[in-house]
Amino acid sequence: MVVMDILGELNPEQVSAVRETSGPLLILAGAGSGKTKTLTHRVANLIVNQGVDPSDILAVTFTNKAAREMRQRLGSLVGRNASDRMFMPWMGTFHGICVRLLRIEGAAIGVADNFVIYDDSDKQGLIKQAIKHLQIGDKALKPKSVSSAISNAKNSLVLPGEYAATAYGPYQTAIAKIYQQYEAMRVKAGALDFDDLLIEIVRLLKEHPTIRHKWQSKFKHILVDEYQDTNAAQYQIVKLLVNEDRNICVVGDDWQSIYSWRGADFTNILNFERDFPGTKVIKLEQNYRSTKAILEAAQNVITKNVKRTDKKLWTDGDSGLPVQVHQVYDEAEEAHTVARHIFMETETKVRDFSDYAVLYRTNAQSYTLERALLQMRLPYQIVGGVRFYDRKEIKDIIAYLRLVYQPSDRMSFSRIVNTPTRGVGATSLEKFLIWQMTSGFDIVSALINVEQTSTITKRAKTALAELGSKIRILQAMVEENKMPAEIIEKLLKITNYRDFIQDGTPQGEERDENIGSLLSDAKNFVSLTDYLEEVALMSSVDTASDDNVVTLMTLHAAKGLEFPVVFMVGVEEGILPHARVYEAGPDELEEERRLCYVGMTRARQELHMLHASSRLQFGQRSYSLPSRFLDDVAADIVPRSETSSYSPDEPSYDMVPEFDINDRVESLQFGTGQVVDVDGMAVSVKFDSGTTKKLNVEYARLQKIG
Repeated sequence: MVVMDILGELNPEQVSAVRETSGPLLILAGAGSGKTKTLTHRVANLIVNQGVDPSDILAVTFTNKAAREMRQRLGSLVGRNASDRMFMPWMGTFHGICVRLLRIEGAAIGVADNFVIYDDSDKQGLIKQAIKHLQIGDKALKPKSVSSAISNAKNSLVLPGEYAATAYGPYQTAIAKIYQQYEAMRVKAGALDFDDLLIEIVRLLKEHPTIRHKWQSKFKHILVDEYQDTNAAQYQIVKLLVNEDRNICVVGDDWQSIYSWRGADFTNILNFERDFPGTKVIKLEQNYRSTKAILEAAQNVITKNVKRTDKKLWTDGDSGLPVQVHQVYDEAEEAHTVARHIFMETETKVRDFSDYAVLYRTNAQSYTLERALLQMRLPYQIVGGVRFYDRKEIKDIIAYLRLVYQPSDRMSFSRIVNTPTRGVGATSLEKFLIWQMTSGFDIVSALINVEQTSTITKRAKTALAELGSKIRILQAMVEENKMPAEIIEKLLKITNYRDFIQDGTPQGEERDENIGSLLSDAKNFVSLTDYLEEVALMSSVDTASDDNVVTLMTLHAAKGLEFPVVFMVGVEEGILPHARVYEAGPDELEEERRLCYVGMTRARQELHMLHASSRLQFGQRSYSLPSRFLDDVAADIVPRSETSSYSPDEPSYDMVPEFDINDRVESLQFGTGQVVDVDGMAVSVKFDSGTTKKLNVEYARLQKIG
C-alpha cells in the first residue's frame, strides 16, 4: 500500500529511477520531465520502503530554493515535519553541506569551528587591502576582476603556489601575488569565502583518510541534482564521498548546462559512466510542460550540438500553436510588438499579465521593453535583476547630467563626487559642502573656486577643481544646444567612466552594455531638459503592484521556470549567439545553443522568437542577421511571420521623412500626436497623452498618419 502511495503518480521511467536503489545511477532528465518529483520520490522510497535512516542520505541541490521545495515535498510524502532535521536527510546546496561538515571536522585541517564566511563584498574588501599592502598601483587590477580570477582558480582547485608557477605576463603575475596575500590575510581573520567552503572539504577528505571513511560510511546513499552544473571542486567532493557500495545517483540534463562562465563543467555528466563503471542510465523524456510544436522546435535546435547525450523529448499533450518567428525593424518595434500582443490579450481578458515572460540574452536589452510596457501601462517585474533606471551605472550617469543641468543638486553631487574614485575623503567632502553653503556659490561654481577655502587638503582641492572643470565643459555643451547623446558621450570620455566599470568580469561587460542602451535612447532627444524629464517619469513609475505582472528576465535567470507564453527577443547573430563566440570557438557556440534551448523550453503553450533587422548600440545603428539557431528550427513547424511594416529585402534605414507643422504622427515610444514645431532634424510633437516632446527625427522613427 505504501509503495503505491509513493509510485502511483509516476510514469514508468520515473518508477524505474525511484526503484533503482543499488549502484551508480545516471538520470538524464529532459526539460519539464518532472525531475524534482522523481528525485523526491526516490528519497521517500529509500526511507519508507528500503528502511534507510534519513540521516544516512545525502541529497545535494543546486539552490537553497530547490532544497526547501524538496524538503517540503518529502515531508508530505513521508508524513514528517520538513523543518525537523532529525527526521530529514542531509539536504542542501554543496556550500551548505560543506559548512556543516567543516563545523564538525574542520579542526583537522586548522579550520576553527567558529569560522566566519565572507560574501563577495567582504572578499573584495580584503582584496583591496591586499593590493594596498603590496603597493600595487596598476589601475587595471580592480578588486572585482581579481576576485573573479581567484574564484576561478579555487573552483579549479588551483592554489596560490600553483597559480604563481603558471602565471604569465605582468597581469597574472600581479594577481598571483594578490592571491597569496589575500589568502594569508583571510586565514589570519579566521574566515572562509564561498569557494573555500568547497576546496577545504576537498583538502579535508584527501588529507585525512579516517575522516573520509567516516563520512563515506555515513552517507549510504548520495543524490546530486543538476549534476551538469558541478565544477571541479564539487566533482571531487562527490567522488571522495562515494563509498564502495557506490550508491550514487546523479540527475541532470547536459542540454541545459549554461553556467560555464562560473566554473560549471558539463562534461562531468557526460563522463559519469566512465567514472562509475556499470552505471545504469535512465532517461526521463516525457515532457509535462510544453506543446508538441514547442518541443519539436527546441529539439531541432539542440540536436545540432555535437557534445551531448542522446534524448528525444515527447509529450502526449496537444500539438498546440506553431512557434512564431517575428522579424521587426529595430529594438523599438520589437518591444512594441511584444507589448502590443500582451496588451491586446490582457485587455480582452484572454490571459493574465502573469502568463507572460520576456526573455533576453543581456540585461541591457530590458530597457526598450520596459519603456514599451510602461507606455501601455502594463505592469512588469524584473526577475534576477533590477529595473534599468535603478542600475548603479545608469543612476551614476543620470546624476552627472542632473548636476550639469542643476548645479545646486546636492544629492547628485554626493553620488558622483567619488565616482570614479577621486580620493576625496569623507571629512574633506563634509568641509567642502559646509563651505559651499556659506559661500554663496552653487556646487559647480564652488568646485571651480575651491581654492578660496582653507579648510580642506590640497589633494582634495585639486580633485574637486578637476571635477568642476569637467562639469563646466558639459555645461558649455548644454549652452551650445548640444544633444543629450553628445553630452553623454563627452561625459563618458572626460570622466573615464567606461574604464571605471569595465573590470574584466561578465558583470563589467553587462554594465557597459547598459550604458550603451542609455546612450542609444538619448539619441531620440534634442534637449537635455526633455531627456531628464523623460528619465524622471520613467524611473518614478511603480509597475509591480501585485503578483499579476509580466516577467522580464535573462535567459540564464529563466532556467527552472515556466510560463504559458514566452517571448524571446534579440534572437540575432551577435546577441544569441553572443558575439564572443566568434573568437571563443565551438564550445562557446554550443553553450549558446543550450541557452537558446533553455529559453524555448520555458514556454508551455506559446513561443514567440523575435529578431530585429537593426539595433542602436552605443548610439550607432548596426544591422543584424537572424540567429543561426532560427535556421535550425524546421520550416514546416515554424511559419515565419513578418510583423514589421518594413521589408527586410529593401530596408528603408536611411529614409528620414520630412514633417510639417500640424502633421499627425505616431511614435512607438510615445504614441500618436501632432507636430507643433519643426527645426531642421528636430521636431516638437504634442502627443495625445498631453506631453510635448522635442525629438530627433533621424532616430525617433516618427511615422506620418492620417
